[in-house]
Amino acid sequence: MSNNTTSRQPLPSLAGGVEGGPSVGEPASEIYDKIVEMLKTVYDPEIPVNVYDLGLVYRIELSDDLTQLDVDMTMTAPSCPMADFILEDVRQKLESIEGLATVNVNLVFEPEWTQDMMTEEAKLELGLL
Repeated sequence: MSNNTTSRQPLPSLAGGVEGGPSVGEPASEIYDKIVEMLKTVYDPEIPVNVYDLGLVYRIELSDDLTQLDVDMTMTAPSCPMADFILEDVRQKLESIEGLATVNVNLVFEPEWTQDMMTEEAKLELGLL
Protein backbone atom coordinates (compact mmCIF):
# COMPACT_ATOMS: atom_id res chain seq x y z
CA MET A 1 0.00 0.00 0.00
CA SER A 2 1.02 3.60 -0.24
CA ASN A 3 1.71 6.75 1.67
CA ASN A 4 -1.81 7.96 0.86
CA THR A 5 -3.17 6.91 4.24
CA THR A 6 -5.79 8.70 6.24
CA SER A 7 -6.59 7.78 9.85
CA ARG A 8 -9.90 8.50 11.51
CA GLN A 9 -10.46 10.10 14.87
CA PRO A 10 -12.12 11.78 12.99
CA LEU A 11 -10.57 11.45 9.52
CA PRO A 12 -8.77 14.58 8.38
CA SER A 13 -8.74 15.60 4.75
CA LEU A 14 -6.37 13.58 2.58
CA ALA A 15 -2.84 14.81 3.23
CA GLY A 16 -0.87 11.70 3.96
CA GLY A 17 -2.90 11.09 7.09
CA VAL A 18 -0.84 13.27 9.40
CA GLU A 19 0.23 16.88 9.56
CA GLY A 20 3.31 17.32 7.44
CA GLY A 21 2.52 14.13 5.53
CA PRO A 22 3.20 13.79 1.83
CA SER A 23 1.11 15.93 -0.45
CA VAL A 24 -1.48 14.18 -2.55
CA GLY A 25 -1.92 14.82 -6.25
CA GLU A 26 -5.19 15.73 -7.96
CA PRO A 27 -6.13 12.17 -9.05
CA ALA A 28 -5.73 10.89 -5.48
CA SER A 29 -7.78 13.79 -4.15
CA GLU A 30 -10.54 13.12 -6.69
CA ILE A 31 -10.74 9.41 -5.88
CA TYR A 32 -10.63 10.17 -2.14
CA ASP A 33 -13.59 12.52 -2.58
CA LYS A 34 -15.48 9.73 -4.39
CA ILE A 35 -14.65 7.29 -1.59
CA VAL A 36 -15.98 9.66 1.06
CA GLU A 37 -19.04 10.40 -1.07
CA MET A 38 -19.81 6.67 -1.30
CA LEU A 39 -19.20 6.11 2.42
CA LYS A 40 -21.72 8.84 3.15
CA THR A 41 -24.40 6.77 1.36
CA VAL A 42 -24.08 3.87 3.83
CA TYR A 43 -26.22 4.00 6.95
CA ASP A 44 -26.49 1.89 10.05
CA PRO A 45 -30.17 0.86 9.79
CA GLU A 46 -30.64 1.66 13.48
CA ILE A 47 -29.12 5.17 13.35
CA PRO A 48 -30.14 7.90 10.85
CA VAL A 49 -26.54 9.01 10.21
CA ASN A 50 -24.08 7.68 7.64
CA VAL A 51 -21.08 5.56 8.68
CA TYR A 52 -18.57 8.25 7.72
CA ASP A 53 -20.14 11.00 9.84
CA LEU A 54 -20.69 8.53 12.68
CA GLY A 55 -16.90 8.16 12.80
CA LEU A 56 -16.97 4.45 12.04
CA VAL A 57 -14.32 4.70 9.30
CA TYR A 58 -10.87 4.64 10.89
CA ARG A 59 -8.56 4.28 7.87
CA ILE A 60 -8.66 4.83 4.13
CA GLU A 61 -5.54 3.70 2.30
CA LEU A 62 -4.99 3.82 -1.45
CA SER A 63 -2.17 2.09 -3.30
CA ASP A 64 0.29 4.33 -5.14
CA ASP A 65 -1.39 3.50 -8.46
CA LEU A 66 -4.83 4.29 -6.94
CA THR A 67 -6.28 0.88 -7.88
CA GLN A 68 -6.28 -0.83 -4.47
CA LEU A 69 -8.23 0.42 -1.49
CA ASP A 70 -8.10 -0.73 2.13
CA VAL A 71 -10.64 0.59 4.62
CA ASP A 72 -10.69 -0.11 8.35
CA MET A 73 -13.97 0.55 10.06
CA THR A 74 -15.78 -0.35 13.23
CA MET A 75 -19.32 -0.60 14.54
CA THR A 76 -20.94 1.39 17.32
CA ALA A 77 -20.99 -1.85 19.36
CA PRO A 78 -18.99 -5.08 18.93
CA SER A 79 -22.21 -7.10 18.94
CA CYS A 80 -23.90 -5.04 16.20
CA PRO A 81 -26.39 -7.40 14.52
CA MET A 82 -26.13 -5.44 11.25
CA ALA A 83 -22.32 -5.56 10.94
CA ASP A 84 -22.24 -7.99 7.99
CA PHE A 85 -24.90 -6.00 6.15
CA ILE A 86 -23.10 -2.69 6.71
CA LEU A 87 -19.68 -4.07 5.70
CA GLU A 88 -21.11 -5.58 2.51
CA ASP A 89 -22.91 -2.33 1.68
CA VAL A 90 -19.64 -0.40 2.13
CA ARG A 91 -17.74 -2.92 -0.01
CA GLN A 92 -20.30 -2.84 -2.84
CA LYS A 93 -20.49 0.95 -2.90
CA LEU A 94 -16.70 1.33 -2.95
CA GLU A 95 -16.31 -1.34 -5.64
CA SER A 96 -18.56 0.78 -7.87
CA ILE A 97 -15.90 3.52 -8.02
CA GLU A 98 -14.29 3.49 -11.44
CA GLY A 99 -10.60 2.60 -11.37
CA LEU A 100 -10.58 0.63 -8.13
CA ALA A 101 -9.59 -2.96 -8.89
CA THR A 102 -9.42 -4.23 -5.31
CA VAL A 103 -11.42 -3.13 -2.28
CA ASN A 104 -10.78 -4.57 1.18
CA VAL A 105 -13.04 -3.56 4.06
CA ASN A 106 -11.74 -4.65 7.45
CA LEU A 107 -13.76 -4.71 10.66
CA VAL A 108 -11.70 -3.50 13.62
CA PHE A 109 -12.58 -2.73 17.23
CA GLU A 110 -9.55 -0.72 18.32
CA PRO A 111 -9.72 1.99 19.19
CA GLU A 112 -13.15 1.50 20.69
CA TRP A 113 -15.73 3.74 19.04
CA THR A 114 -17.12 6.61 21.10
CA GLN A 115 -19.53 9.44 20.34
CA ASP A 116 -16.52 11.78 20.30
CA MET A 117 -15.62 10.30 16.89
CA MET A 118 -18.81 11.63 15.30
CA THR A 119 -18.79 14.77 13.20
CA GLU A 120 -20.48 17.85 14.62
CA GLU A 121 -23.22 17.46 11.99
CA ALA A 122 -23.92 13.90 13.17
CA LYS A 123 -24.07 15.01 16.79
CA LEU A 124 -26.51 17.78 15.88
CA GLU A 125 -28.69 15.39 13.89
CA LEU A 126 -28.85 12.98 16.82
CA GLY A 127 -29.55 15.77 19.32
CA LEU A 128 -26.25 15.36 21.15
CA LEU A 129 -25.30 19.05 20.89
